Amino acid sequence: MSMKAPRGTVDTLPLEAKKWQFVEDQLKDVCGRFHFDEIRTPLFEHTELFQRGVGDSTDIVQKEMYTFEDRGGRSLTLRPEGTASVARAFVENKLFGNPSQPVKLYYFAQMFRYERPQKGRMRQLNQFGVEVLGSADPAVDAEVIDLAMTCYQELGLKSLKLVINSLGDNESRNNHRQALVDHFSPHKEELCNDCQIRLEQNPLRILDCKTDRDHPAMQNAPSILDYLNEESRSYFDKVQNHLTKMGIEYEVDKNLVRGLDYYNHTAFEIMSEADGFGAIATLAGGGRYNGLIEELGGPSTPGIGFGMGMERLLMALDAENKEMSIDNRLDCFVVAVGDEAEKKAVHLLHELRKGGIQADKDYQGRKMKAQFKAADRFKAKYVLILGEDEIKREIVNVKELDTGEQLEVPITQLVETMHEKLLGGIENE
Repeated sequence: MSMKAPRGTVDTLPLEAKKWQFVEDQLKDVCGRFHFDEIRTPLFEHTELFQRGVGDSTDIVQKEMYTFEDRGGRSLTLRPEGTASVARAFVENKLFGNPSQPVKLYYFAQMFRYERPQKGRMRQLNQFGVEVLGSADPAVDAEVIDLAMTCYQELGLKSLKLVINSLGDNESRNNHRQALVDHFSPHKEELCNDCQIRLEQNPLRILDCKTDRDHPAMQNAPSILDYLNEESRSYFDKVQNHLTKMGIEYEVDKNLVRGLDYYNHTAFEIMSEADGFGAIATLAGGGRYNGLIEELGGPSTPGIGFGMGMERLLMALDAENKEMSIDNRLDCFVVAVGDEAEKKAVHLLHELRKGGIQADKDYQGRKMKAQFKAADRFKAKYVLILGEDEIKREIVNVKELDTGEQLEVPITQLVETMHEKLLGGIENE
């Protein structure tokens, strides 16, 4: 029997995991500067959360969720997106009562969607996201977009395109909805089955259809921008003014919609324009979702956020040939020869690690030559040699592999000496 990872999942091996850790550390640093705090929510939620929060008419709810019944007969779903879970946590834990408002949160989370796997789109995916709950200030919209762009730019990405749109308030959306129904109804039988259903349930999502995007009716579909009332238009203008003053370049895409029902007012996507990135160019997407908290039983609370695919971010870094500053070298490798030296090596490793020094040794009973080869494979900066003579004299031979320099160090002074050498090496770099 051949055991393989389930379709749409992938193993992240140690070297690749270091890249993930590097990127995650960079994103956390940006979030810290923007004064965002981390939140962690459960891997699965009650199915109703996503039906109410994300929307029954969305592809996620209708086609992509991993839903199961637990032994108590409750319907549970592996989270397909992050915003609904954060909104639920906000309501359940009464974060709306915090004296510091708005509440600014970020998360790293695994999501699950039953989709056709392809490059950069998996069934188990990793997402970085942020949510701001408790402010209807257009400056917050600009701040969230600024945070997303800063994350990409500080990782070195340059081939980026930001597109924005306004979905308007309820009045604007209702007027636009009717215009879409009037526009697409004569072409209903020409649309795909999904869009025929969307025409009844959520006609705005027809504009996001990949199957019918080349249909002639798409080209002259009514634009939401023509149906914005004065308040919605003023809000969108303020968001654009903030972005312009920040020096953030953007394009207005009148057909940009988001795939989830809770969005209103500002919507945005960030795409990669790097050569060879792939057909699916979107790196991140988000927008404002005033009304979601009330839908989940909380008080009237405006919100805005985005989700950023980690797999796609790493793909973009590869497409632009961006190197990551990953130190894959081992500080010290202990080479021990003889039974007494082996025993002493275990104690030395313990002391070195307690002293904050990265260290390892051979556990395969290899000869000295093979142990040195292992040190080379680990790219060790120093080899600490212990043999019968060293045990008798209570010293360790310390060899720097880059220069070949070697010196004898009393065992009692080893940790202190290695601290000086390693810190000195960092300072010289």
